[in-house]
Amino acid sequence: MRAVWYTETGEAKDVLEVGETDVAVLGGGEVLVRMHASGVNPSDVKTRSGARGPVKFPQVIPHSDGAGVIEAVGAGVDTDRIGERVWIWNGAWARAFGTCAQYIVVPTAQAVNLPDGTSFEAGACLGIPGSTAYYGVYSDGSVEGQTILVTGGAGAVGHYAIQFAKLGGAKVITTVSGPEKAAHAKTAGADLVINYREDDVVAAIKDFTDGKGVNRIVEVEFGGNLEVSNQVLAANGVIATYGSMAAVEPVLPFYPMMFNGVTLRMYIVYLLSDADRKMTTEGLNALLAGGKVTHAVTKTYSLADTASAHKAVESGTVIGNVVVTID
Repeated sequence: MRAVWYTETGEAKDVLEVGETDVAVLGGGEVLVRMHASGVNPSDVKTRSGARGPVKFPQVIPHSDGAGVIEAVGAGVDTDRIGERVWIWNGAWARAFGTCAQYIVVPTAQAVNLPDGTSFEAGACLGIPGSTAYYGVYSDGSVEGQTILVTGGAGAVGHYAIQFAKLGGAKVITTVSGPEKAAHAKTAGADLVINYREDDVVAAIKDFTDGKGVNRIVEVEFGGNLEVSNQVLAANGVIATYGSMAAVEPVLPFYPMMFNGVTLRMYIVYLLSDADRKMTTEGLNALLAGGKVTHAVTKTYSLADTASAHKAVESGTVIGNVVVTID
């Protein structure tokens, strides 16, 4: 099969190779998926660059997210799955061979039915951005009638989180860093978009909520935003956070948070429990089947130009998702 791989970490242009390699052997409980699209996430480029440590396998095919069609199944898997359109999660998590290839072999549970009307390119955005957003919004139950704050609303996760919260019946406030990102967040349906570089975030949120604050925060930058979060989170509110790059060891104001009844939910989408994974994949697919979710696939690249896709993600300037299409 044609694939992209690396055998050592470093700059994308230096270490990513494109060529022919063997398809993994199909085992019991597994499916062989013919890939059509592979999502490129920040975690993929960090792993390739060496930011997550030395290369863990002799040959690594990158990318955890992707979408394609099941072509064969192993022992114990219903043959009715052959021909099924699917999206992949954890394709490269603790595995040597990810989705940036013509084929991938994964356990059957990691190939989730891709609803009709959802493109392969969109499907390649569901394993990390889509699932992170869904779990962040719904991990503590229904959001109907609540007010949700989504920080970083122009990001890949944030754009989905705004939509998912709105579809669940919530009002949504989001923060962004500039006018272009504000416009992008607005297309997701946010009720209030705040430019945190120019506006008083606390005052804007309190004004919008009549002083009540928000019920949940889907948080991309826990430590950096903690001072604001503690001023705008309503009693018994939830902070569901998946990042804290600006303050990697934040100081936790324990008693102010305790006396407000705050639930702090730190999570990484790769390690969801079986029950939480089931909740996330089924809930996400239900929203997709409704046909109301939009996917911000901003840039697509060919398999041969995967290095450019990595460079685009590393630049931090792309608003939306980056996808490699596979012929």
